Amino acid sequence: MSGMALYGDLVPILAGNGLVELAHRLESVKILPDHGSNDPDLYGHITATAISRAEITAPDRPRAVCLAITAEGDHWRGRPSSWSAKIDDLAYGNGTDQRLIVVSAGNIRTALPAGDYINRNDVTPIESPAQAWNALTVGASTEKTNIVSPDYNGWLPMGTAGDLSPRSRTSVVWQQEWPIKPDVVLEGGNLGIDPANGHGDDIDDLALLTTFRRPQERAFTTTGDTSAASAQIARMAAQILADRPALWPETVRGLIVHSAEWSQAMRSHLPAPPSQNDKRTLIRRYGYGVPDLTRALRSLSNDVAMVIEGDVQPYDGSNGAIKTKDMMLHDLPWPGDALEALGQTLVQMKVTLSYFIEPNPGERGWTKHHRYSSHGLRFAVKRSEETLAAFRSRINRDAREEDEFYAAAGGGDGGWYFGQRLRNRGSLHSDIWEGTAADLASRHAIAVYPTGGWWREKPALQRADRLVRYALVVSLRAPVQVDLYTPIETEVGIPIVVEV
Repeated sequence: MSGMALYGDLVPILAGNGLVELAHRLESVKILPDHGSNDPDLYGHITATAISRAEITAPDRPRAVCLAITAEGDHWRGRPSSWSAKIDDLAYGNGTDQRLIVVSAGNIRTALPAGDYINRNDVTPIESPAQAWNALTVGASTEKTNIVSPDYNGWLPMGTAGDLSPRSRTSVVWQQEWPIKPDVVLEGGNLGIDPANGHGDDIDDLALLTTFRRPQERAFTTTGDTSAASAQIARMAAQILADRPALWPETVRGLIVHSAEWSQAMRSHLPAPPSQNDKRTLIRRYGYGVPDLTRALRSLSNDVAMVIEGDVQPYDGSNGAIKTKDMMLHDLPWPGDALEALGQTLVQMKVTLSYFIEPNPGERGWTKHHRYSSHGLRFAVKRSEETLAAFRSRINRDAREEDEFYAAAGGGDGGWYFGQRLRNRGSLHSDIWEGTAADLASRHAIAVYPTGGWWREKPALQRADRLVRYALVVSLRAPVQVDLYTPIETEVGIPIVVEV
């Protein structure tokens, strides 16, 4: 795990001759006892104590916490557990000391007949605490399909290149109201199919190479599955923080998810055209896809991203009754002339909204008047035919709507891949709009607005007047060589606070 968090897979490094430059360091805290096991009721407390030990040692150091241990429990429908609720609480940090926590999705531990892949993955749910709303939950994919060792003549890889790693768990069988997990997937190795019994087994050719825990005995060993994938995502987060140490944890999580894309193998499971249920299976199996560090950090001239960090007060309790208060309206500096010149050329706009919720300190139900999350935030983009006044009026109406599953804001606004009913789960929302460049030129405003939560429904707990932070990432992608970056570079979107 340490080797994965520092270097990633060592195979390409050892095959090259370049210098290995490290911009981040490791911290490690042991949470498993030498003998026996921890009391499940104490998992959350032990995790919190472990994180605090590292923070006490270096309180001002930005860090990404990697937790690659999961457990069975009351998680199969996506409901919170005491452990996942503690992860949410640690990430929220009382709204003033937020943390980025990377959690593995968990692995299938039973025998894996080749014929059960991918159906077994779809019916084997993510383990606790990976259902945590605020965590960056990581599943495993694989590109490793080449078996060269003569000891395994006749063996075949189980997973297809670019598809799910055979042991990775999913949230396909979860109830739809719970968060989309995993958030992303990354290389976790593959299994070979034993021709003697048709079952999957570990072989070194399909694993990741990493450092051995006792270097005096040997330098290297192999690893894989969602533990290795989560360590690599924590590494990616640390690399982003090394490059931009002032970024918020919410922003780093948003950048990683925003940079993710589905491989062709992942998309190949979709019929044409895909139904909403097909898209639901896609996102609950692979999350938002495989992230890319370069995309997360840099923009090309024809593939440009904007990052906005802001805060908003969702509710107002000054007059006794708690009401919805503010929304943030961002005027996006789209290069109108460049987009208009492209006319009917298809372009993409991707939007990712990342924020942390405070978990309900009491029960863990899910009803209209009793929610797990303290608040919710949503985004909406101005339609091409709307005036700004009409856009504000539409968002005002939706922000006041009490029903969590109300989706009127998506009506009549085509072009979004998921739409509100599918994307508005958990505390991270990402979607892709596709349309003509001329249409996009007039979609130059985006709103972030609040929805219901227990802060609003439990006035006695006095949370109504709190500010909450959010990170908003918006990117444009054009299939032709047109400079979108330079016009945007000269102009910054100015947020406007609007009373709702």
